[in-house]
Amino acid sequence: MLWKIKTGEKNLFITFDDGPEPEVTPEVLDILAQFQAKATFFMVGENVQRYPEIVQRIIAEGHSIGNHTYNHLNGVKVPDFTYFKNVQKAAEIIDSKLFRPPYGRIRTRQIAELKKSYRIVLWSVLSGDFDLKISPEKCLNNVLRHSKSGSIIVFHDSLKAKERMLPALRGTLAHFSKKGFRFRAIQYGGE
Repeated sequence: MLWKIKTGEKNLFITFDDGPEPEVTPEVLDILAQFQAKATFFMVGENVQRYPEIVQRIIAEGHSIGNHTYNHLNGVKVPDFTYFKNVQKAAEIIDSKLFRPPYGRIRTRQIAELKKSYRIVLWSVLSGDFDLKISPEKCLNNVLRHSKSGSIIVFHDSLKAKERMLPALRGTLAHFSKKGFRFRAIQYGGE
């Protein structure tokens, strides 16, 4: 599984989980464009079906996409067969060989099976934007304190995370841009 990316350059890999969401994802895309940043969006299949025009914009703007199951299933709470069926249902509408398990929760048997077809991407920096108890500043500090070249950073383009994620995303991009970092999308075969 991929937790960080070896890179000889100042590269960071920003990722978003749980979208697309029409009240959040377009604003995320606008912010990324302001910084000429590319990212990777791990999308929930049912949201992809609801908002295909947002998915097309993500792809058209040069970002990568990944499978995040069809219904945001927690791999350790359902039988393997159910999990694989849900991943496959999402794969029918998400054309990607990148996969991130919701909650980062997945069984060893599920890893063994899914890595035959996918590059399983986890993270090295968790922003905490999903936590209703933390401030946007704490979310930003989580990212600034723990990120270094090659880090895979997790944000969420969801309504729940929006008020923490958007300021933290802007702050992350501004801070690391000044330090000469580039923001890259994750590809199946490498960076």
